[in-house]
Amino acid sequence: MRFHYTASDQNGRLLDGYVEANNPSEVLDWMSGQNWKPVGIKAIRDTEVQKVFGLFERQGITIADQVFLTKYLALMLKVGTDLFKAIDILTEDFEKPAVKSFLVEVREALSKGQPFYLTFAKYPRYFSPVFINMVKAGESSGNLERVFDDLSTSLEKQQEIRDKIKAALIYPVILVFMATAILIVLVVVILPKIASTFSSSGIKPPVFTRIVFGIGLFIGANLAVIIPASIAVVVGLWLFLRSNVGKKFLNQVLARTPVIKDVVSKMALQRFAATFASLLKSGLPIIDALQITAGASGSLEMETALNRIAEEGVAKGLTIGESFRREPVFPRVVVNLLTISEKAGHMENILETLSDFYANEIDSSIKILMSFLEPALLLTMGIVVGGIALSIIVPIYQLTASFS
Repeated sequence: MRFHYTASDQNGRLLDGYVEANNPSEVLDWMSGQNWKPVGIKAIRDTEVQKVFGLFERQGITIADQVFLTKYLALMLKVGTDLFKAIDILTEDFEKPAVKSFLVEVREALSKGQPFYLTFAKYPRYFSPVFINMVKAGESSGNLERVFDDLSTSLEKQQEIRDKIKAALIYPVILVFMATAILIVLVVVILPKIASTFSSSGIKPPVFTRIVFGIGLFIGANLAVIIPASIAVVVGLWLFLRSNVGKKFLNQVLARTPVIKDVVSKMALQRFAATFASLLKSGLPIIDALQITAGASGSLEMETALNRIAEEGVAKGLTIGESFRREPVFPRVVVNLLTISEKAGHMENILETLSDFYANEIDSSIKILMSFLEPALLLTMGIVVGGIALSIIVPIYQLTASFS
């Protein structure tokens, strides 16, 4: 059974949290073992706990939640607040049940003497290996304040790039949706009526018109099968793309698509620079940092190259510059800057500069991509709708001419 306790420690500080016990007496004994004075104990029903943790599973922890969490912890630790008190304050401030339940779990794990990073590691769906390893390194070095500060900055940049991509895709998505709606109305409602009119008139429309009418009549007659099948295909595709295999497949397709591959390449380079810089600043060994960065790059080609650099280059005594020079996936300017920064001893600063540079490049590339995509969608929509309209107008003209 779960209990919420309130107690004061030897210095008079008020503490509260959650603990598992069979009855209130066990909670009191546990408090006595901590040299705490009990203030209040409240039992929490299992249904309440299940409700909270059920919300955690459904809602999850977003990047925005992680930004707030890391930024708040960094500020709290910076002003001298101990980790327990910082988590207690965060638990009170967060309104989202998912985050509250997670912070309660973190507090309990810390009170049992478990490492801080272990609770984050239990939820790999929400916290990346980069996040977990940075917290682990910061905890080992006693530099959690700086680690949380770096994490909040990195997550903010990541969120900013995602927001820019989403904003750029709004107009094309609306265009596709409207075009699809117009096509459905034309094919399902208008074409069957016009087709039946011509079939009863005895006039034989052109071949192109007969093909369009045939498609329209087929779709109209099999709508009860086509709609569920289309929904099943869309859901199946969505689930596939959410899987690891699907993500890798999509990345490979995008990496070979003209215009788009330029954006994908720059995004991979930005993630590489930002992640590698953060891991090195947190004090992680360079080989471990390279291997973790490989998994976070989002590019199969770059992941393979970084693993090769770690295992066949740096691990065998080669310098960073020599190891990166072997891999063509990295632009020459990146390799040269890494070589120079390695000799100068400020690689983290150069990587951060590269991250900012590629973030700006991504923004420019997205604008260029949209300048191609929007006219292309409009042209495609115009051709399709115009073709259907033409297939209707031509036989109407023939029908009118036959009565004149």
